[in-house]
Amino acid sequence: MLKTEAGDGYILTNHHVVRGASHLLVTFYDGTTVQASLVGFDAHTDLAVLKINPPKNLALSPIPLGDSSELEVGRRVLAIGNPFGFDRTLTEGIVSSIGRTIKSENGRLIKGIIQTDAAINPGNSGGPLLDLSGKVVGINTAIFSGTRQSSGISFAIPINIAKNIIPQLIEHHRVLRPELGLDAIPDERGGLRVLRVSPGGPAAQAGIQGPKIMVYRYGDMEWRQMERGFADLIVAVDNQQVNSIDTLMSYIESKKPNQVVTLTVVRANRLLKIPVKLTVSAQD
Repeated sequence: MLKTEAGDGYILTNHHVVRGASHLLVTFYDGTTVQASLVGFDAHTDLAVLKINPPKNLALSPIPLGDSSELEVGRRVLAIGNPFGFDRTLTEGIVSSIGRTIKSENGRLIKGIIQTDAAINPGNSGGPLLDLSGKVVGINTAIFSGTRQSSGISFAIPINIAKNIIPQLIEHHRVLRPELGLDAIPDERGGLRVLRVSPGGPAAQAGIQGPKIMVYRYGDMEWRQMERGFADLIVAVDNQQVNSIDTLMSYIESKKPNQVVTLTVVRANRLLKIPVKLTVSAQD
């Protein structure tokens, strides 16, 4: 239980737990089962918030949220979940590492992940990772195993990431991420080569250039060919060097819609600094 408000309850879980579900049920410690609705989800961080209207005779106590930035390697932690259908299962372990990076379900990287050796198996996803004071420091989300069983390498999303996501999911039903409005690929010479500029998007309005379609003729033959060499080469954003898509997007996502970032690009052997005003991403 995340929070209670005007008789309603909000529950935090993993998006992959509820993805594609047409019917959601929440079962409490006393066996009471209630229907739940999906308030919002964020595939980038694999988080989702559910909403329930619990019976009035059922007292709900929101679980306190801790501070995952205070975790250290070697600290003891507790994991709660329903592994293989065995509900209310508690396992313990230590923080094996912090700052790991894993891929979310949509391919984006989630950074700052907590690694623990607490036994986590299918059915633990979406459950809390607790410190010894009973505060949530992470959301159990994945394991590294060739058999889909605990191998002592488990991962949890830090609660500090969730703290930034939860209010947006409750208020907007999605995360309002800033949009740059372009696709790019790593260039062999370094930097990112612009592959596509979204028509009417922030990058297009700022004058960022993508590949050009060139028309070639040879005798009676005519053909068109995309020439990427004409596209801008992004080498920095706000004077911070970028060499990967994740570096660029992670920086952009640290901003807010309507903020302005400055892209440093190479165009026709000239170094240009182009301000781009970010908009709200249309993606969930």
